[in-house]
Amino acid sequence: MTAVENVEPRTSNLEHRTERLRAALDAATAALLAELNAEGHWRGQLSASALSTATAVVALAAVDRDAHGDLIRGGLDWLAENVNADGGWGDTVQSRSNISTTALCWAAFGMAGADAEHPSAIENAEAWLARASDGNPRATALPAAIAARYGKDRTFSVPILMTLALSGRLGWEHVRPLPFELAALPHQLFGALQLPVVSYALPALIAIGQTIHHHRPTRNPFARLVRGLTKAKTLRVLESIQPVNGGFLEATPLTSFVTMSLAAMGLAEHSVVRKGAAFLRASVQPDGSWAIDTDLATWVTTLAIKALPRSALTPEQRLTLREWLLGQQYRVEHPYTHAAPGGWAWTDLPGGVPDADDTPGALLAVLELGAVNAETLAAGQAGVEWLLGLQNRDGGVPTFCRGWGALPFDRSSPDLTAHTLRAWSAWRVHLPPPLQSRVERAIARGLDFLLRSQRPDGTWLPLWFGNEHSPDDENFTYGTALVLTALRELELRGYSIPGAMLPRAVAQLARLQGSDGGWNGGAGGPSSVEETALAVEALAGTAQVGAVERGVAWLVARVESGAWREPAAIGFYFARLWYYERLYPLIFLTGALRQVAALARLAP
Repeated sequence: MTAVENVEPRTSNLEHRTERLRAALDAATAALLAELNAEGHWRGQLSASALSTATAVVALAAVDRDAHGDLIRGGLDWLAENVNADGGWGDTVQSRSNISTTALCWAAFGMAGADAEHPSAIENAEAWLARASDGNPRATALPAAIAARYGKDRTFSVPILMTLALSGRLGWEHVRPLPFELAALPHQLFGALQLPVVSYALPALIAIGQTIHHHRPTRNPFARLVRGLTKAKTLRVLESIQPVNGGFLEATPLTSFVTMSLAAMGLAEHSVVRKGAAFLRASVQPDGSWAIDTDLATWVTTLAIKALPRSALTPEQRLTLREWLLGQQYRVEHPYTHAAPGGWAWTDLPGGVPDADDTPGALLAVLELGAVNAETLAAGQAGVEWLLGLQNRDGGVPTFCRGWGALPFDRSSPDLTAHTLRAWSAWRVHLPPPLQSRVERAIARGLDFLLRSQRPDGTWLPLWFGNEHSPDDENFTYGTALVLTALRELELRGYSIPGAMLPRAVAQLARLQGSDGGWNGGAGGPSSVEETALAVEALAGTAQVGAVERGVAWLVARVESGAWREPAAIGFYFARLWYYERLYPLIFLTGALRQVAALARLAP
């Protein structure tokens, strides 16, 4: 056989792989475009949540069990049908049973007086809780186990124990008080006070703190006096930060906790309770369940814009998307977090709060849509300045509020910092010189934070994403891929990346690849479309050609088999609640294949 004869099969194989890649990208692009709604943007769909369903059932039962009978029965039936084989419940139908969700589902049946209707579910749940807490679920073992899961952060442990007390599953002696009276102080002091809850949980601090004080008043006469004097004022604060549709952060659990707390104090007719119950009635899904949040419309829209090939959207679609995105920017101080104007939230609905992942996402998406004019320049400058005001002293970027920093969801995080650096570096050339100088200094500080937060093995851990199959629910793949993508973009724009951050991250991300060619959270478990796509996009164009080719082959095979639309529960919501989003695999796979095709000059 001659050398020429040897080359032909390789060439044919390359052409075959190229055709499969192009076909997969075309299919993914068409599927993502088909998800555009009538308003011209994406809305997506979050997974049903057993935890949300349980809290909604308790809240509606606390307000009026008879009036909400159909919704309560529908929620309980869904819980009974979606219990795990071990007798417990996980956050999603894909998730392993956990103590928080199982305890709240157990409370929901108790609050509704439905134990007799679902005896096997109750018996199995109590057996699961006994095993998980190493004791009787109605004794001190369960409260101790729930508190241990969250450590110093009482944002979620106290609401769970309060719900168990309201349902009669536990006594009030197991519920620690919350200092709701602190909400009467000026909001500027909240960071300095080092509250035992995170910044977004102020409604829970007020409502749950009050109902605990109502059912189990403190023995300290001074504290009892202060709480009595501040009850009315803190209720007014709660009223002032409730969105018009009643849903705090558009979150079913948070809204449910607030609603059930006040209703259990005899305040079922209070405006906060009435609006909260209306939100719960409006957000129930057709199957009787509730999701953790209404939607992530702004977030998935910005992700989709960045993922699609530039030629995929028509000029009219681009204009519609740009106008919609600009319309979601906050132009006044936010009444909830007192965030300055200029940021974006994850949704276009009233319960959204501007944050440091959606704001850089929107800034990058606006540039991706092109046609920078006076309106987009003003919006971009405001967004850049908003992020500058959020940067912490350590150089990193937190989610909502600068300087709280006491608990995990308020600290600087590598993924949010990396996303912010991408936005700052992309917008720098469009900014006036004084603002350019501020951005340069902020980027340098951010890079220093990323250098210090890189783990010895070269990885970074994200804040809002995890993996149940990894130790401590960590997701090395997601965090490393996001930071690596940002660093490579900054390097292309002329920034010097300190230390050996880039080569270490590239090498370790490649080592995290599974034997099947896909990626998971980084330490065992099944490969997912989301994690594989993010890793491929981050590594495309590096020296890790073999890893990229194997990852692309894995993704293309998933498209060809039709399995690529199956979402994985890698999303972390508030208080470490798992979720999956139906559009994540479509978006992340499209973005990865677009990047690979562009490098191979296969995409416009």
